[in-house]
Amino acid sequence: MRYINEEKLSRIKLTKTNFFVAIDFDKTITANESADSWDASGKMLGTEFKEKLYEMYYKYGPIEQDYNISFEEKYKAMEEWYYGCMNLYYTYGLTQEKLNKSIDNSDIIFRTGAKEFLSDMHKNNIPVIILSAGIGNVIERFLQKNNCYYKNMHIISNFIPFDEKGNIKKYEGELIHTLNKTTEGKITPELAKKIEGKEYRLLLGDFIEDKKMIPINEWSQTITVRISWKKG
Repeated sequence: MRYINEEKLSRIKLTKTNFFVAIDFDKTITANESADSWDASGKMLGTEFKEKLYEMYYKYGPIEQDYNISFEEKYKAMEEWYYGCMNLYYTYGLTQEKLNKSIDNSDIIFRTGAKEFLSDMHKNNIPVIILSAGIGNVIERFLQKNNCYYKNMHIISNFIPFDEKGNIKKYEGELIHTLNKTTEGKITPELAKKIEGKEYRLLLGDFIEDKKMIPINEWSQTITVRISWKKG
């Protein structure tokens, strides 16, 4: 990992009571070799689904990482990609049961030290916001299975909706993707109480865009850590 704001480390002292954490999930809490939460969600949907999901990845993935493309063009592409993936789950009939089995049989693994980090934040009652452009259902169940979905946590992500029979519903509303992933406008009253009065923010992510998880007017109060893409 490396600190984006190294100069701040000499003048900001984090204590148990003066900061909260904003952290990405895929390739941050999880390891680089871990399954992605989008992939994990459809593990039980068959080969054709997987092929179509990867077709979209190979089309839009390079656009996501191309910094020569305008923000407007990239934003439009991310909308197409994320809504396209969500529609695939709907088209191929994802159910709550299939989703649970997919998660339980997926290759999602923690990054070295991530589980211990989350445990330390819990023991010290430090609020943790997991802000992800992945699938919230996966994050929630994965943490529950590993006994580390703590009361100090709040997940902001894309949750696949199901009806009372466990059948997927058509997704409505805004999807979180790499270019609009921010806490701004997404803080619930309950979460606002937890982070009220916290002077600093510790932000951890793997994409340079993850810096925007914290609103720009709070950057002076933020220590940003970019997780490297090395193994582990």
